[in-house]
Amino acid sequence: MQHDPRTHEIIGAAHKLHRLLGPGLLESASEECPAHELSIQKLEFRRQVPVPVVDKGVKLECGYRIDILLVGTVVLELKSIEAIAPVQEATLLTCLRPSGNTLGLLTNFNMPIL
Repeated sequence: MQHDPRTHEIIGAAHKLHRLLGPGLLESASEECPAHELSIQKLEFRRQVPVPVVDKGVKLECGYRIDILLVGTVVLELKSIEAIAPVQEATLLTCLRPSGNTLGLLTNFNMPIL
């Protein structure tokens, strides 16, 4: 894991939110609440950004979506699950490659400590 200055405010917003609401947010709330917090901090972002898979030069809409794409460069995948499994890490990598982004954060809001 590398420290990147672009993630400082994002991680800070997630920690603030987790301290306020605690663990156990529903999956839908784990996206809505961080989006609201990022808006308050005036960070640019888009939600549910489609990520096509390209096969032999053809874009295929396969249902991949980035939960939150911040300032065009940071992919934020939000979960509310018992534990992060390799499949969630693979999904993040799958969204990073075709979207052209190189930095991603995988956040699980269902943990006692974020």
